[in-house]
Amino acid sequence: MESHGSITLKLFLGFLILSLNVHTSVSRFVVEKNSLMVTSPEKIKGSHDSAIGNFGIPQYGGSMAGAVTYPKENRKGCREFGDFGISFKAKPGALPNFVLVDRGDCFFALKVWNAQKAGASAVLVADDIEEALITMDTPEEDISSAKYIENITIPSALIDKSFGETLKKSLSGGEMVNVNLDWREAVPHPDDRVEYELWTNSNDECGVKCDMLMAFVKEFRGPAQILEKGGYTQFTPHYITWYCPMTFTLSRQCKSQCINHGRYCAPDPEQDFSSGYEGKDVVLENLRQLCVFKVANESKKPWVWWDYVTDFQIRCPMKDKKYNKECAAAVIKSLGLDAKKIEKCMGDPDADADNPVLKEEQDAQVGKGSRGDVTILPTLVVNNRQYRGKLEKGAVLKAICSGFEETTEPAVCLSGDVETNECLDNNGGCWQDKTANVTACKDTFRGRVCECPLVDGVQFKGDGYSHCEVSGPGKCKINNGGCWHESKDGHTYSACLDSENGKCQCPPGFKGDGVKSCVVRRVEKITTAELIFKLIRSRTRVCVNTDIDECKERKACQCSECSCKDTWGSYECTCSGDLLYIRDHDTCISKTATEVRSAWAAVWVILIGLAMAGGGAYLVYKYRLRSYMDSEIRAIMAQYMPLDSQSEVPNHVNDERA
Repeated sequence: MESHGSITLKLFLGFLILSLNVHTSVSRFVVEKNSLMVTSPEKIKGSHDSAIGNFGIPQYGGSMAGAVTYPKENRKGCREFGDFGISFKAKPGALPNFVLVDRGDCFFALKVWNAQKAGASAVLVADDIEEALITMDTPEEDISSAKYIENITIPSALIDKSFGETLKKSLSGGEMVNVNLDWREAVPHPDDRVEYELWTNSNDECGVKCDMLMAFVKEFRGPAQILEKGGYTQFTPHYITWYCPMTFTLSRQCKSQCINHGRYCAPDPEQDFSSGYEGKDVVLENLRQLCVFKVANESKKPWVWWDYVTDFQIRCPMKDKKYNKECAAAVIKSLGLDAKKIEKCMGDPDADADNPVLKEEQDAQVGKGSRGDVTILPTLVVNNRQYRGKLEKGAVLKAICSGFEETTEPAVCLSGDVETNECLDNNGGCWQDKTANVTACKDTFRGRVCECPLVDGVQFKGDGYSHCEVSGPGKCKINNGGCWHESKDGHTYSACLDSENGKCQCPPGFKGDGVKSCVVRRVEKITTAELIFKLIRSRTRVCVNTDIDECKERKACQCSECSCKDTWGSYECTCSGDLLYIRDHDTCISKTATEVRSAWAAVWVILIGLAMAGGGAYLVYKYRLRSYMDSEIRAIMAQYMPLDSQSEVPNHVNDERA
């Protein structure tokens, strides 16, 4: 088994040989410069070159005047100037201060950061040896330095040693040294269209620079798409790849980091060959992103590349173990891209042959014309000049806008108000419900985002890209909660239950899944007599055959002179001859005329009282029986058909009103 040191050595040798092979006689690194003009004192007045720092915000397309100051202490700027009681804040009405510091002992970026905190408007770094100017770059994957690098907002430049000594001599003699930094010619501006390219990488676990790159792509997407859609710019993405030397093509390291038999390689994301993702995974995704751009460009929509790259970062990060072909396919589908064309463009990664797309990328890495080799990742090239400075939306937009011929700048270069309107095209690749006119796409200053919406106080939940569903109280207000509903005979029947976890459920009298359909249960046609018969048979508490025959049962009218006649729910008793029936005593008695008159008066009183009591009882009985019968009939009919009264069932039926 190879040791870690052996692996590292082989990789180092492999990439060293690669560098020697690729960057031979034509290889060169071009230092991007701006003009530095000394305006006073008279004896050193003149123009000098300075190398633009690859951090901070250069004023592309503009210029800046200031007075040079050289601190008495902390002249290399490696410590905070506040520790020495030094401040570079300009007094009201005075020129801003450009701080001159010496090279050495710490990172370039740290010198500039310390000067900025002390109030400097720009920084000039004097070289400590006689050599050609170089580009001041940021520390490589230094986490501690990343905290201040991203906050550097002032420009900086490196000047050669002899010019630095000239400035120091004039300052030590008590003279005021005024200079003008000019970036107006840093980017060529021949016409009304700017061509720019971004050398990037799909690896999101490569450290501080990758984090800064990912943040920039998300932030710059909106302005980039506006410029591209308006025909103001021509953008091209690029990806750096290396190849594995022939000697090592069969090694474990080359097989895990390369495709096409060692022709196209990328470093292992975790720098651990035994676990996690491999370098070839990065190469394949880089290739896929190149093909996304190619296919989108063929369909006259090259700006879709920004959508794909941004969405892939969000939906398919390495840390979530989603950096794969399946997740990429989901993003491609959501953006409406032709997956088959992209797959065909990528070709066969196992073939022992060149891949036309990646071969073109390797050739493009070598500088041509005024542009040098691409050796720094990420690299932005504007009108064939490499951008130097912080990869930040405002700074990059200013650099691009400086590439337009004067008076041909688009409105986005003249106004900070950028409206992307990405949701108008294919709904931005986000979820939408066309029926309810609800979408998860939301335009922002930095481009569109896919987030499940909040509509009329009702929250949708989901990933925002392929799925959003209404949830919580009030959900039936939005497209009936996605459930079945139907209006009939002035009533609306709904399967929506207005609760947090309520599922679609057909209302009483209906059957179905509650989502796509609910149908009325089968209705059995019966006559009124059959319905009453079923009621009587099913409800033993109401039965017409339970009436007692008091005469037959001899429970009344038992005297010898009595004659009994049965009636519904009662009986009638009479006496023979001139006898009077006394009900309370169940007997017949004789009477005289006076007694008859008195008896008849008593009888009439009794009869009237009984009639009134009987009438009242009959009315109460009739009302209660009818109500009872109605309720029982309704209960039986509910088993066979939905009734109009079901409109009163909560959250299922609502009366339609004109």
